[in-house]
Amino acid sequence: MTQIFGHFIEQPASQEYLIMGFSPSSVPLKQRWRNNGLSADFLADYLTTFFPRNEDEPSTIERQAEIKSAVSYIANELLENAMKFNDETSEYPIDIKLLLESDGVIFSVANSISPQAVDKFQAYIQQLLSSEPTELYIQRLEKNAADESCTNSGLGLLTMLTDYTAKLGWKFQTVHQDPEVIAVTTMVQLTV
Repeated sequence: MTQIFGHFIEQPASQEYLIMGFSPSSVPLKQRWRNNGLSADFLADYLTTFFPRNEDEPSTIERQAEIKSAVSYIANELLENAMKFNDETSEYPIDIKLLLESDGVIFSVANSISPQAVDKFQAYIQQLLSSEPTELYIQRLEKNAADESCTNSGLGLLTMLTDYTAKLGWKFQTVHQDPEVIAVTTMVQLTV
Protein backbone atom coordinates (compact mmCIF):
# COMPACT_ATOMS: atom_id res chain seq x y z
CA MET A 1 0.00 0.00 0.00
CA THR A 2 1.30 3.44 -0.94
CA GLN A 3 -0.79 6.60 -0.55
CA ILE A 4 0.25 10.16 -1.35
CA PHE A 5 -1.34 13.32 0.09
CA GLY A 6 -0.65 17.00 -0.59
CA HIS A 7 2.54 18.28 -2.15
CA PHE A 8 4.65 15.16 -1.85
CA ILE A 9 7.35 14.72 -4.48
CA GLU A 10 9.75 11.84 -4.85
CA GLN A 11 13.17 12.86 -3.65
CA PRO A 12 14.96 14.96 -6.26
CA ALA A 13 18.62 14.24 -6.95
CA SER A 14 19.95 17.15 -4.92
CA GLN A 15 23.69 17.60 -4.67
CA GLU A 16 23.50 19.00 -1.14
CA TYR A 17 21.73 17.07 1.58
CA LEU A 18 22.09 15.96 5.17
CA ILE A 19 20.43 12.95 6.80
CA MET A 20 20.14 12.23 10.51
CA GLY A 21 18.77 8.94 11.76
CA PHE A 22 17.47 7.79 15.12
CA SER A 23 17.17 4.13 16.05
CA PRO A 24 14.21 3.19 18.23
CA SER A 25 16.07 0.21 19.68
CA SER A 26 19.14 1.95 21.12
CA VAL A 27 17.55 4.46 23.50
CA PRO A 28 13.82 4.99 23.94
CA LEU A 29 12.91 7.87 21.65
CA LYS A 30 10.93 9.62 24.38
CA GLN A 31 14.21 10.00 26.34
CA ARG A 32 15.73 11.79 23.33
CA TRP A 33 13.06 14.48 23.46
CA ARG A 34 15.46 17.19 24.63
CA ASN A 35 17.78 16.38 21.73
CA ASN A 36 15.19 17.43 19.14
CA GLY A 37 16.06 21.10 19.56
CA LEU A 38 19.79 20.36 19.34
CA SER A 39 19.28 18.30 16.17
CA ALA A 40 17.09 21.01 14.62
CA ASP A 41 19.61 23.73 15.46
CA PHE A 42 22.40 21.62 13.95
CA LEU A 43 20.42 21.28 10.70
CA ALA A 44 19.79 25.04 10.67
CA ASP A 45 23.46 25.84 11.30
CA TYR A 46 24.50 23.44 8.54
CA LEU A 47 22.09 24.95 6.02
CA THR A 48 22.96 28.57 6.71
CA THR A 49 26.56 27.94 5.61
CA PHE A 50 25.14 27.90 2.07
CA PHE A 51 23.79 31.42 2.56
CA PRO A 52 26.88 33.42 3.51
CA ARG A 53 26.53 36.70 5.27
CA ASN A 54 28.26 39.87 4.26
CA GLU A 55 28.80 42.21 7.21
CA ASP A 56 28.62 45.19 4.82
CA GLU A 57 25.20 44.11 3.55
CA PRO A 58 22.58 43.98 6.32
CA SER A 59 20.10 42.19 4.05
CA THR A 60 22.34 39.09 3.94
CA ILE A 61 22.55 39.02 7.73
CA GLU A 62 18.75 39.29 8.04
CA ARG A 63 18.19 36.63 5.35
CA GLN A 64 20.54 34.19 7.03
CA ALA A 65 18.85 34.74 10.40
CA GLU A 66 15.38 34.22 8.87
CA ILE A 67 16.45 31.01 7.12
CA LYS A 68 18.12 29.68 10.26
CA SER A 69 15.03 30.40 12.36
CA ALA A 70 12.65 28.79 9.85
CA VAL A 71 14.78 25.67 9.40
CA SER A 72 15.25 25.23 13.13
CA TYR A 73 11.51 25.60 13.83
CA ILE A 74 10.36 23.27 11.05
CA ALA A 75 12.99 20.61 11.77
CA ASN A 76 12.16 20.66 15.50
CA GLU A 77 8.41 20.33 14.86
CA LEU A 78 8.91 17.50 12.39
CA LEU A 79 11.22 15.60 14.74
CA GLU A 80 8.88 16.07 17.68
CA ASN A 81 5.90 14.81 15.66
CA ALA A 82 7.84 11.84 14.30
CA MET A 83 8.95 10.80 17.78
CA LYS A 84 5.61 11.51 19.44
CA PHE A 85 3.59 9.50 16.92
CA ASN A 86 6.16 6.79 16.15
CA ASP A 87 4.93 3.20 16.45
CA GLU A 88 6.93 2.06 19.47
CA THR A 89 6.35 -1.60 18.63
CA SER A 90 8.29 -1.18 15.39
CA GLU A 91 12.05 -1.16 14.90
CA TYR A 92 11.66 1.17 11.90
CA PRO A 93 14.11 4.09 12.29
CA ILE A 94 13.20 7.74 12.31
CA ASP A 95 15.17 9.87 9.91
CA ILE A 96 15.17 13.48 8.86
CA LYS A 97 16.63 14.58 5.57
CA LEU A 98 17.35 18.14 4.58
CA LEU A 99 17.83 18.83 0.86
CA LEU A 100 19.07 22.12 -0.54
CA GLU A 101 17.55 23.05 -3.89
CA SER A 102 18.26 26.12 -6.02
CA ASP A 103 15.10 27.87 -4.84
CA GLY A 104 14.42 26.28 -1.50
CA VAL A 105 14.80 23.60 1.11
CA ILE A 106 13.00 20.28 1.32
CA PHE A 107 12.55 18.54 4.66
CA SER A 108 11.69 14.86 4.65
CA VAL A 109 10.97 13.01 7.89
CA ALA A 110 10.14 9.30 7.96
CA ASN A 111 8.84 7.26 10.87
CA SER A 112 6.57 4.31 11.48
CA ILE A 113 2.97 4.83 12.50
CA SER A 114 0.62 2.47 14.26
CA PRO A 115 -1.77 0.88 11.73
CA GLN A 116 -4.63 1.88 14.06
CA ALA A 117 -3.59 5.56 13.86
CA VAL A 118 -3.43 5.81 10.07
CA ASP A 119 -7.11 6.67 9.42
CA LYS A 120 -7.20 9.40 12.07
CA PHE A 121 -3.98 10.98 10.78
CA GLN A 122 -5.15 10.83 7.16
CA ALA A 123 -8.44 12.48 8.16
CA TYR A 124 -6.44 15.29 9.80
CA ILE A 125 -4.32 15.64 6.65
CA GLN A 126 -7.48 15.90 4.53
CA GLN A 127 -8.73 18.65 6.84
CA LEU A 128 -5.41 20.51 6.50
CA LEU A 129 -5.47 20.23 2.72
CA SER A 130 -9.11 21.21 2.23
CA SER A 131 -9.39 24.09 4.71
CA GLU A 132 -8.07 27.59 4.97
CA PRO A 133 -4.93 27.30 7.15
CA THR A 134 -5.47 30.63 8.93
CA GLU A 135 -9.01 29.66 9.95
CA LEU A 136 -7.82 26.27 11.21
CA TYR A 137 -5.04 27.98 13.13
CA ILE A 138 -7.48 30.31 14.90
CA GLN A 139 -9.88 27.43 15.64
CA ARG A 140 -7.02 25.44 17.14
CA LEU A 141 -5.90 28.37 19.30
CA GLU A 142 -9.45 28.78 20.60
CA LYS A 143 -9.78 25.04 21.29
CA ASN A 144 -6.45 25.00 23.15
CA ALA A 145 -7.46 28.01 25.25
CA ALA A 146 -10.74 26.34 26.21
CA ASP A 147 -9.09 23.04 27.19
CA GLU A 148 -6.74 23.56 30.14
CA SER A 149 -5.67 19.91 30.06
CA CYS A 150 -4.52 20.13 26.42
CA THR A 151 -1.10 18.52 25.98
CA ASN A 152 -1.01 18.49 22.17
CA SER A 153 -1.32 21.99 20.72
CA GLY A 154 -1.67 20.83 17.10
CA LEU A 155 -0.14 24.09 15.90
CA GLY A 156 3.13 22.85 14.37
CA LEU A 157 1.94 21.95 10.87
CA LEU A 158 -0.51 24.87 10.85
CA THR A 159 2.31 27.28 11.71
CA MET A 160 4.37 25.90 8.82
CA LEU A 161 1.45 26.64 6.49
CA THR A 162 0.54 30.07 7.86
CA ASP A 163 3.84 31.61 8.96
CA TYR A 164 6.24 30.02 6.47
CA THR A 165 3.86 29.37 3.53
CA ALA A 166 5.38 25.92 3.26
CA LYS A 167 4.00 23.15 1.07
CA LEU A 168 3.26 19.93 2.93
CA GLY A 169 2.95 16.39 1.65
CA TRP A 170 2.77 12.86 3.01
CA LYS A 171 3.50 9.38 1.79
CA PHE A 172 2.12 6.33 3.59
CA GLN A 173 3.75 3.06 2.69
CA THR A 174 3.56 -0.48 4.04
CA VAL A 175 7.18 -1.52 4.58
CA HIS A 176 6.58 -4.87 6.28
CA GLN A 177 3.63 -7.26 6.23
CA ASP A 178 3.79 -9.53 9.28
CA PRO A 179 3.69 -7.73 11.60
CA GLU A 180 2.40 -4.80 9.60
CA VAL A 181 4.70 -1.78 9.66
CA ILE A 182 3.52 1.41 8.00
CA ALA A 183 5.98 4.21 7.34
CA VAL A 184 4.83 7.77 6.92
CA THR A 185 7.10 10.33 5.30
CA THR A 186 6.22 13.96 5.90
CA MET A 187 7.64 16.41 3.39
CA VAL A 188 7.87 20.16 3.84
CA GLN A 189 8.95 22.37 0.96
CA LEU A 190 10.16 25.82 1.93
CA THR A 191 11.07 28.55 -0.51
CA VAL A 192 14.16 30.54 0.52
